[in-house]
Amino acid sequence: MRESPDFRMSEVERAAALRDVASLIRAVPDFPSPGILFRDITPVLRDPAAMAAALRLHLDAVADLAGSIDRIVGVESRGFLFGMPIAHALGVGFVPARKPGKLPAATVTQAYALEYGEGTLHMHADAIDAGDRVLLVDDLLATGGTAGAAARLVQRLGGEVVAGLFLIELPFLKGRERLAPLRVEALLPF
Repeated sequence: MRESPDFRMSEVERAAALRDVASLIRAVPDFPSPGILFRDITPVLRDPAAMAAALRLHLDAVADLAGSIDRIVGVESRGFLFGMPIAHALGVGFVPARKPGKLPAATVTQAYALEYGEGTLHMHADAIDAGDRVLLVDDLLATGGTAGAAARLVQRLGGEVVAGLFLIELPFLKGRERLAPLRVEALLPF
């Protein structure tokens, strides 16, 4: 196991960070299609203090896994925004799970359903080594379709998904239940 810094936050720090980050998440009705209430994280991204708080919250949520993760898999595209700095902080590699036509080498693919349509994820066939312990990272857990597809890709390549980490969860869409028994860490339920 690798030596890792202690990423734990105090209860006071965590509560303040959650409040600050949540206050910047914007609700956008009817995007990307009618009837969808989109949670826009771009105000968090443009605020350096909020982005730092969001990163600390992510690391705090999985502090017990520090030193035992081999790879971070970030789901296109907003999973890249948090996945890369988390990978850097944990001292592990980052693997992108991408939409079709974005990866240049041989890939494995997985189709999935999502809240407002269908999709396919691709991952390089050599991205995960057998036995790798993987943390999935994305900005939002809705139906669990995207995260489930990413988890299946990791498993098909011989890796073990130890947890899914999300900034936002929409509990009414029951994504957490669909990912069971996977450990799910979601910072802000909406």
